[in-house]
Amino acid sequence: MDSEGTRDTRATHTGPVPRPTRPPEGTPSLVPPMPTMPPGAPPRPDGSAFLAWLRAARPVTAPGVWRLGHRPRPETEPELTPARQLLSGAVIAFLVGWLVWSLLWNGYLGGWWVLPLELFTPDSWREGNDRVGNAVLWYSYYTLIALAILFVVARIGRWGEVWRRFGPPAWVRSATPAEPPPPAPGEDPADWPELRAHGAHEAAERLAAEARTGLMRDVDHARIGRAWQGVRSGTNTLAAFTGAVLRDGSAACPHPSGDRDLPARQARHDLLTGQVRLGTAADDPRNPYQYRGAGLALGTDLLGTSLVAVGPAGSGKTGSLVKPLAESLCLHALAGRAAVVSVGAAGAGIGPAEAYDVVVRVGHPDSVYDLDLYGGTTDPDEAAAILAEALVGDLADPHPGSDSRRSTTVLAQLLGPFRAVHQRFPSVPELRRLLDGAPGPIAALRKALTETGHASLLRELDARERQQAHPGDVAAVLADRVALLDRPAFAAFFDTSGASRPFTLKALDHPVRVRIDLPQRGHADASRILARLVLAQFTAAVTAREDRSLFACLLLDEAAGVVTPESVRGIQRLRSANAGVVLTLRTLDDVPRPLRGPLLGATGCRMAFSGVTPWDGQDFAEVWGKEWIETRDVTDRQIIAETPAGKAVHMLRRVITGQAPTARAVTVRQVERERWSASELAHAVPPGHAVLSLTTVRGEHAPPLLVDLRS
Repeated sequence: MDSEGTRDTRATHTGPVPRPTRPPEGTPSLVPPMPTMPPGAPPRPDGSAFLAWLRAARPVTAPGVWRLGHRPRPETEPELTPARQLLSGAVIAFLVGWLVWSLLWNGYLGGWWVLPLELFTPDSWREGNDRVGNAVLWYSYYTLIALAILFVVARIGRWGEVWRRFGPPAWVRSATPAEPPPPAPGEDPADWPELRAHGAHEAAERLAAEARTGLMRDVDHARIGRAWQGVRSGTNTLAAFTGAVLRDGSAACPHPSGDRDLPARQARHDLLTGQVRLGTAADDPRNPYQYRGAGLALGTDLLGTSLVAVGPAGSGKTGSLVKPLAESLCLHALAGRAAVVSVGAAGAGIGPAEAYDVVVRVGHPDSVYDLDLYGGTTDPDEAAAILAEALVGDLADPHPGSDSRRSTTVLAQLLGPFRAVHQRFPSVPELRRLLDGAPGPIAALRKALTETGHASLLRELDARERQQAHPGDVAAVLADRVALLDRPAFAAFFDTSGASRPFTLKALDHPVRVRIDLPQRGHADASRILARLVLAQFTAAVTAREDRSLFACLLLDEAAGVVTPESVRGIQRLRSANAGVVLTLRTLDDVPRPLRGPLLGATGCRMAFSGVTPWDGQDFAEVWGKEWIETRDVTDRQIIAETPAGKAVHMLRRVITGQAPTARAVTVRQVERERWSASELAHAVPPGHAVLSLTTVRGEHAPPLLVDLRS
């Protein structure tokens, strides 16, 4: 039984069956670490760490906040009195209260303060022979007066605020939070109450026992929860689900690879909320108060709107963003909730090969898998559109290859007849010869069409020959781009003869983990073509899926030359297809000027790393817009005392407040300012930090936040 129930994902796999790279025989297998609170540390025999993680508080928060153990804060920052002023005021109030009580007690202020006792109590109570009772009466009255003075002094000196800020309540807040109390009966998530509510008592008992004995991982919990969703939706049957759980326990409903965890984890993950922690929102006035000091995390609800990140080399795009996201999505894939494709240069560090089911190393002779140049489609028009986008999608006006429709038409005129004759699409050398317009290949194709009874397709070749004779034919541009792939290093790749089973992105309707290494070293232009090819195939494949319950994500590291008008339109369609892309760029100059605004508008999450140029900062400042803020113009005028008493009062005020006495005039205005200006983005973002804005698939927004990626 797979992660979606009884359906076998291998049976309908359009590409090669995903399988992870395995060590040679005789090599001891790696046992993945079980999760703790948070997952990552060695397990305890009794499973208490897993239960603590499962039962931890996860309050509903603003978008992007790390929910595990989060303590919500007010939306607005309370006005705090400076510590020196607060403490000195409390001490002065105490001394004043002590002075008043001393004056009363020693009779310097007269006896008026005991008149209420003398007026409202009988004489026998005060003048009787019962000395003990008389003493109790008088000292009770003295205590009442002292408490009244103490109450007034505490209000004036704001002792309550001192207690909250510097007393035991502050010590408790700064201490390590204690474990939450045991959940109420019937509400313990470790008991699987939802399964019990729908009659799967035996399965719930088996899973609860394995959770308490330390045999269950966080991936197991997420994977079985995904399988149970299949039962609720009608995809799987309750009997099959229960039988699998009773037979295999927490190992039921496995991923096709059989893996239950990754070989190692670097980031902090919470599969119960689907988040991966990236860092901490800085305690900076530009961040909203409710975000300051909170953990910042990304999940599928945010990646579903796509993300673009810009930062120079060495700013942390790969290590602080792409690698944690790839690790998180691989865990989601093992839980049957996502499919991920990670694309980057060879050796870019987007995760070990053991963490993936399919590793395509283009140009490497030891690569187990190949890449389908035509995306696994059998439709010549669809294949032509995808290939045209990859080959010439980046060309800008007035280049003759800028019109992708003309390039698509040229390719379709050749791919359709060739497939009709050979029952396959042409290989890279064959396609190059056809685009070059050499008379031999065209004549051979014409003859084969006539002999096989496809005379109707001869019109495509006739049109191609007529266009070839005209100046400015885009076939020459296409042939030049195809020649970049017709190199000895790629001779064993892009095979269409059927000798190999190249991987296709049509397999993204299964929880597959794919890594594609591009040969950027020595083949930079070919790598950009392949990156555009993968992006075009990804957008075409995920938008054509019938079952969109599985989240699909493409991580494209260093997407220079990949953004085209068609790719921007494809990114805009991904949100409704439960999919998203993550693009990283060294600078927005890698994107044509007319496409920078549409790209930033098509992605819901935008990230500017430390070190961006002012020109890049200007584009981010424009898309983040402005906000109305309240500004105060304060004018202080020092007060000069002329009398000895006034000078003494001013000296006392200086001791209490630490400032000279002034007369203050405050002017409050509402002004509109940029959330982050271009200059601030270029010069005020510290190293190891980034400014991140977020949008969820439901339309909730988080303003640009300064995030410390090192914490």
